[in-house]
Amino acid sequence: MEDILKVTCGIDWAEKHHDIALVDDNGTLVAKARITESVEGFQTLLAMLAEAGDDGDDGDCPIPVAIETPRGLLVAALRATGRPIYPINPMAVARYRERYSASGKKSDHADAVVLANILRTDMQVHRPLPADTELARSIAVLARACQDATWRRTRASNELRSLLREYYPAMLEAAANRSGNLATPLTRALLEIAPTPAAALTLSKTRIAAALRRAGRSRNIDQVTAELHTILRQPHLRQDPLVEQAMGIQALRLLATLTTECASIDHLSAAVETAFQQHPDYEIITSFPGIAVQAGARLLGEIGDDRTRFSDARSLKAFTGAAPVTRASGRSLVVSQRRIKNDRLAAVGFTWGLSALNQSPGARAHYDRRRTAGDGHAAAFRHLFNRFLGCLHHCLRTRQHYRETTAFPKLVEAAAAAAA
Repeated sequence: MEDILKVTCGIDWAEKHHDIALVDDNGTLVAKARITESVEGFQTLLAMLAEAGDDGDDGDCPIPVAIETPRGLLVAALRATGRPIYPINPMAVARYRERYSASGKKSDHADAVVLANILRTDMQVHRPLPADTELARSIAVLARACQDATWRRTRASNELRSLLREYYPAMLEAAANRSGNLATPLTRALLEIAPTPAAALTLSKTRIAAALRRAGRSRNIDQVTAELHTILRQPHLRQDPLVEQAMGIQALRLLATLTTECASIDHLSAAVETAFQQHPDYEIITSFPGIAVQAGARLLGEIGDDRTRFSDARSLKAFTGAAPVTRASGRSLVVSQRRIKNDRLAAVGFTWGLSALNQSPGARAHYDRRRTAGDGHAAAFRHLFNRFLGCLHHCLRTRQHYRETTAFPKLVEAAAAAAA
């Protein structure tokens, strides 16, 4: 009996249409088409796969699909069929494209063929889309949205601070007198009723007290009101009246953006907490020192709950950017920080390490030992994050909670002996 040729599928994704290419294991183009992201287009894709030998949802050898994005309606529909999906980095596709064309020509159909050929020749070096549960994927959506809102809040706060420095130092001083954070309800309420120094000079203590109550303040209102009233009336350098008024209008618009992002964070944080607490990994992840609900949800959202995704702790550490990169050539050997990584997980690692220093004697001893050995602050934090990730991988695999004496046995004993 003649052997059946293996077929791979490449999809060049675009906003309005998708180019499909099917290639057999000899590199011959079997079929091609251009579809829209619709029910009809998806049915056309399934029909193409079936004609090329795909055995359907319940088969043992579905045709693998390569595409340049891990998200979208088409990816979600393909994921539901159970087919292996390989999201390929566009930068990698560009390098593979040079393998087939030295002239630099490019077309959507040619890119689809390149994607199919990537799976034909190098499928084993690329990772398929992990088989995360629906709950884990929903947590990832909410956690990323909350993290994005946090970053937007920081950006809006920095823009507002930069503007206030140019015309309103009294407001910055008033914010610094309480917490220094422009995103607090108190500072936002105060700036809303006095967006310019001219408006601040007309504020009465009664209006300031009312703003404090609207911001949720319930204690020491008279004392705080008197402090703010004095700060806002102190003499400062001023812009011209019309320029000051224009800057006040700009500040109010930035304040509206900041307030919107603060509200978004509150709503998204509540949704993240509700979803994360329903997941079986919730108790294991939050058993680690320094991991609260939000950080734990971001961890789960990025690494997922498909335990076959990372074969060992080393691959997880490389994905998060905690493991260093070794470059060796001849007599040259350089070990450096990993730049290509999951930036969202790297951000979690920094806050995780910072919180763990105050809650874990082993983490504190590990960090101090790395600093003594000559590591800088960031390098010591990455090393601590690397250690925690190894523990996390083990705990998730074995379904155990974190134990300090297991994670840092020698350091905990040394710290206890030093304290005694």
